Amino acid sequence: MSFNVAIDGPAGAGKSTIARAVAKKKGFIYVDTGAMYRAMALFMLREGVDPADAAAIADKCKEADITIQYVDGEQVVLLNGENVNAYLRTEEVGNMASTTSAQPAVRTKLVELQQALAAKSNVIMDGRDIGTVVLPHAQVKIYLTASSMVRAKRRYDELTAKGESCNLEKIRQDIEDRDYRDMHRETSPLKQAEDAVLVDTSDMTIEQVIDRIVALIG
Repeated sequence: MSFNVAIDGPAGAGKSTIARAVAKKKGFIYVDTGAMYRAMALFMLREGVDPADAAAIADKCKEADITIQYVDGEQVVLLNGENVNAYLRTEEVGNMASTTSAQPAVRTKLVELQQALAAKSNVIMDGRDIGTVVLPHAQVKIYLTASSMVRAKRRYDELTAKGESCNLEKIRQDIEDRDYRDMHRETSPLKQAEDAVLVDTSDMTIEQVIDRIVALIG
């Protein structure tokens, strides 16, 4: 029987970084669901789909084949056979993903793939509704969060380190707007599973968070 770890939480909480590191320590497969939703959003952007057109999104998502492979230990997200890792972390794709991921047709398609991966392998999976919807029977569930300002500062530092010009207050506002959309959408809203352990990383180092989650897994 496979062992599954579900990590949920709002945008910018560091879920992907933490989940990837914990998976490496435990020898689990890391499934970055956010990257899969971003790949779908990238597909919609490339196809010129209006984010407000639910019917077009539902129809177009049938044409997107999104899979995950490991190449030399690195997770590679394939969109219709193309490695799209380099295009997934832009603000434009992130904002589009917040809209398209709320569409039932998009979620149904991706959840099926995620559940299939978890059924046959020991996985650690992060997202917005892993413990509540995707892996409700996961052996360990964690809700990872941090204040909006802490999350904005992390994102600001990340972007400025790449030489990009950005505004901290605008990033914070975008994060809070995205939180609201994620928590109030009709399909699988972001919420803490009843049996999930809350881990607030606002005053923790990455290493402390990793150690905490590894201890919870046992």
